[in-house]
Amino acid sequence: MENQIENDEIDYDSIGTDEQFVTAVPIAQEKSVDDALGLQPISIRLQKDLLDNLKALALLNGLGYQPLIRQVLTRWVDCELKSLLNDKVANERAKTVQQRQQEQSVAEDEAQDLPQADQRLAA
Repeated sequence: MENQIENDEIDYDSIGTDEQFVTAVPIAQEKSVDDALGLQPISIRLQKDLLDNLKALALLNGLGYQPLIRQVLTRWVDCELKSLLNDKVANERAKTVQQRQQEQSVAEDEAQDLPQADQRLAA
């Protein structure tokens, strides 16, 4: 009997997917899980082709399509925020460089004016 079990292929992907094993989660428990994970339920309309592609990608990655969508959105938002911050830092650096150049130019102009002022005083 033991050899028969070892030789039979078990489809672990289908275990527990029968409706007899499915029950609805109480709303309070669902809310508790959402709160603990910081999740906010939303409704969004997507093109069918896009949703089909997301589901296929999710399956390939061993995920549900909703967690995949969360990952995609999280990655995009993180990249956008980093890009915006990088742009802001670059602009601030450019302003600082420009300000230093202006200060250096003013200092050079003042340095050139000093000998002329000294010559006028000597005369």
